[in-house]
Amino acid sequence: MGLLTGAVACTRFTITSMPEEIPFENAAFRAITPGSAIRERSGFVPFKPEEPYVIGAGRWAFRVRIDKVLLDSTLINERLMELIKVEEENVGPPSPQTRRQLRKLAEDELMAHPSPKSKIIECTIDNMILYVGSTSKGHLGTVLELLQRLGVEVEYKTPWLDRALDEPPNEVVDFKEPGQSIWGARFLRQLMGDSETIVEPEKGSVKLQTIDGAKVSLSGPVVRELDRFLDADAEILSAKLLMKDVSFSLDGLAFRISGFKLDSFKSSHWTEQLDERMEHIKGLWDMLELKFEMLLADELPEGTTGG
Repeated sequence: MGLLTGAVACTRFTITSMPEEIPFENAAFRAITPGSAIRERSGFVPFKPEEPYVIGAGRWAFRVRIDKVLLDSTLINERLMELIKVEEENVGPPSPQTRRQLRKLAEDELMAHPSPKSKIIECTIDNMILYVGSTSKGHLGTVLELLQRLGVEVEYKTPWLDRALDEPPNEVVDFKEPGQSIWGARFLRQLMGDSETIVEPEKGSVKLQTIDGAKVSLSGPVVRELDRFLDADAEILSAKLLMKDVSFSLDGLAFRISGFKLDSFKSSHWTEQLDERMEHIKGLWDMLELKFEMLLADELPEGTTGG
């Protein structure tokens, strides 16, 4: 999932502070060299080789590359057995301390010829909003840490943070990530009664938390079971939805989307394709923002609408 191709996963942030020019080259990606003890490295790369990061007035497009060297435990154990056999033939049965040293030697030998696994995260900045093509907590943390080094400060963008809403009473859901709120669960519950929104009827996916604290995952034709849990005052944490024939999953607590399928748009340049897809991505966000305001109008404090 990303922004430029494939199904879309996206998390938004409001930029609170940034330099006039973002020096991406100061945190550019550098590959892990063979023999290095480094097992993970991340940095910025352009969308295409040697392409600029600036794509318009107040607009940037960039990718974050994360390389990790993951040592294969099977290969380590195989090499360790070989080293132990040599040790036994030359010295005798190795002691526990020697075994640890031999394991370290086996790991170092494999690290001399690393085969890192790479992850690319596509991002864009437009009108002081950062769009990150991921919902992974770890990947988001890496992107934000790199941007912070360059002087870019952000906060999560959600309807409740934009409106500075107080947190409603909640004795069911525990929050584990910044930006999460019970407002998101209340929004998902209200969406269940929205005439333009339904839970995916055949290949559904819903996560809930009961009033007893149990977390429940439903898949397949979920509507009947979902209604039963909602009648028992469970809170919806996330759901796969159909909204005006648009299919996507919404993480309610953090207000993040994933699995948003977009057609491949033909274009002569990657920036045109990105613009076309971002128009649809922003359109979905706008629709969700509007639904939040409409469906929760009776619960929102006066003066907080229109955010």
